[in-house]
Amino acid sequence: MTVGTVTAECTETSLISTANAVAELPASGNLAFNDVLRSRGQLTSGRADLDAIFEAAGRRYNLPPNLLKAVAKVESDFRPHLVSRVGAQGIMQIMPATAQYLGVTDPFDPEQSIMGGARYLREQIDRFNGDLELALAAYNAGWPAVVRHGGIPPFRETQNYVPKVLGYYGGGEITAGFVNFDRFGVSNRLTANGTSSSREASAASSAVLSGALTQMLLINIIQMQMNSSGDNKDKRVF
Repeated sequence: MTVGTVTAECTETSLISTANAVAELPASGNLAFNDVLRSRGQLTSGRADLDAIFEAAGRRYNLPPNLLKAVAKVESDFRPHLVSRVGAQGIMQIMPATAQYLGVTDPFDPEQSIMGGARYLREQIDRFNGDLELALAAYNAGWPAVVRHGGIPPFRETQNYVPKVLGYYGGGEITAGFVNFDRFGVSNRLTANGTSSSREASAASSAVLSGALTQMLLINIIQMQMNSSGDNKDKRVF
């Protein structure tokens, strides 16, 4: 059943974001995704305005920004460094092979992830003639599975995924807010008013603390072994 259609018209301008701002740049027709990335280089850290990036992606690929936000909400809850159990990465949860196909060089870069996910969703909408349910199923399970089953595949995850995305999409305007991110994988999503949502930051801090405590414990064990050894014994620890 077709629940929505989106036309495929080229935009006249595109917005290319940096870590701290969004600048408007002219686009020549449907500028290639790789050209978009080369036009501003790869980000390693900064504060990204996710809503601005979703707006830019929506203009570039002629998609409702709220639809893209709904996909991202279900995929990652806007967490840029999330990695799924099957290896999908980033805000839009793009698989490595798909990222390579799309030209995404850093799936943890918020703009690359959102732009890449938008391009991929646009391709699925075009592939299935504007059928949004099938396009979303293809985004989640892969378009060959949709073709093979002649509709939404009978996978529990996909069966739940499609109505969940559509529910967010039709449930009112979604605010993605801001996100602080860096190349070490520590990210902290901010709300629209700049208030921190610290789940990821706390998890990252706990991981760092755990590693430091482990290292200290090993050092103490080594020191104890060396101190307990006789003066005539080899005190090297292998």
